[in-house]
Amino acid sequence: MSKKDQLPKYPESYWIETSSELSSYPALEQNLETDVVVVGGGISGITTAYLLAKEGLRVVLIEAGRLLNGTTAHTTAKITAQHDLIYDELIQREGEEKAALYYKANHEALQFMKQTIEQNDIDCGFSVQDAYVYTNSNEYINKLEKEMSAYAALGIPGAYLDQTPLELPARAAVVMHNQAQFHPLQYLSALVLKFVEAGGTIYENTTAVDVEPGAHPQVITSKGRRMTCKHVVSCTHFPFYDGLGFYFARMHADRSYVLGVHVEDKWSEGMYLSAEDPKRSIRYVNTAKHEKLLLIGGQSHKSGQGVCTINHYEELRKFATSHFRLKEIAYRWSAQDLATGDNIPYIGRITASSPNVFLATGYRKWGMTNGTAAALLIRDLIMEKENVYEGLYAPSRPTTLGALKNLIVDNADVAKHLIAGKLELVHKHPEDLAVDEGSVVKLHGKRAGAYKDSEGKLFLVDTTCTHMGCEVEWNNGDRTWDCPCHGSRFSYRGEVVDGPAEEPLKTLQL
Repeated sequence: MSKKDQLPKYPESYWIETSSELSSYPALEQNLETDVVVVGGGISGITTAYLLAKEGLRVVLIEAGRLLNGTTAHTTAKITAQHDLIYDELIQREGEEKAALYYKANHEALQFMKQTIEQNDIDCGFSVQDAYVYTNSNEYINKLEKEMSAYAALGIPGAYLDQTPLELPARAAVVMHNQAQFHPLQYLSALVLKFVEAGGTIYENTTAVDVEPGAHPQVITSKGRRMTCKHVVSCTHFPFYDGLGFYFARMHADRSYVLGVHVEDKWSEGMYLSAEDPKRSIRYVNTAKHEKLLLIGGQSHKSGQGVCTINHYEELRKFATSHFRLKEIAYRWSAQDLATGDNIPYIGRITASSPNVFLATGYRKWGMTNGTAAALLIRDLIMEKENVYEGLYAPSRPTTLGALKNLIVDNADVAKHLIAGKLELVHKHPEDLAVDEGSVVKLHGKRAGAYKDSEGKLFLVDTTCTHMGCEVEWNNGDRTWDCPCHGSRFSYRGEVVDGPAEEPLKTLQL
């Protein structure tokens, strides 16, 4: 393998690497009172906090780590209402009215972002692009034709094509016109500054672990601090507070992968997604050196499950080398997303019994528009304004038969992995590890997790997930411990990377 074809040794997001250093904010060290507490420092949380501060409310935004280091920092950053082949599916399952609402909510989110960028002169590489779903499979040509019929029924500007501008094999495609792409962290960094200018307060390294509901709910942190408020908004991927909504059983976590690749090929405009599996998502970024960096994504699977994770990067590398003339694979990273049973996000009041606690989650890899739509909807609900999308996204909406079947399958899968993890026979021992290797091992006769870093230092953890007791598995592509049941992720030291787990893995000694 030549040097230009080699994967980077460590995962690193292009968005993080090319972002200006954000100001740091203190951890919360005292109790406080405010109007709204927004939990989560990604696109949903920051946009919601910004909108509510503009309404004149006192808003506190808290983040368990640093702002803009979660899913938003690991997206492909397509701003589009074209969420794969979803509109024919929505018409068949939910009816034409709800399918139209879904499109309009995401279209309005795109327009809001475009206007916000223009009005505030935000330099974030925003550009209008057409979005394509293409296929090389005869099986999917009929599905593309049905999707085009759905576009026509819903009034979505688009077309059915026999080929695309991209120099890749394609038998057919549907295009949605006038979508967009951008640098998400540059955009959101500007919103953070606008939020602070509007009187907003930010606390980093502040983990919310519970809510005491009521007329004036209290958000409780891992350090026992209390924030008394009128409204709570959870924008934490998995809700940090469940409110007996059982969201851990109503969603599943998917992991997907991205390569950032410099190529010699001339690049056509547009954003692309394959209809068939394995998914291939392709778009470009104009870098500071005026080079086009291709972002090639795909290889989705349930978190903590599947083949050795570095193999997913290898599959993307093979795709890149077979279709483009590579100069360099400059970046690799992965992202985690949540999907609901009916593929429509949960946005709104967490339960009917907690009308002033809100959540936004379940974007199914389409967080740029769905996350913005969530902020716009929650803003209206808190300000007691009518919003036509409330019923569509309501977390308490009735479960359709199709969604129920998906949830039964997901929860059966959870049970399978819970049992399998407990019965697994482990033969490897900590001393068997090579440098920069992680694995499940046997320690003092019990299952444990071990990682040996590049300097030979050994890190040992209990592999029992602190959420519901499933056994985590080693993710060698990202050097994390991932739970196959509900998608919690932990660093090799045991710290929580992604919820729903709130407590770290227990550290062990030889």
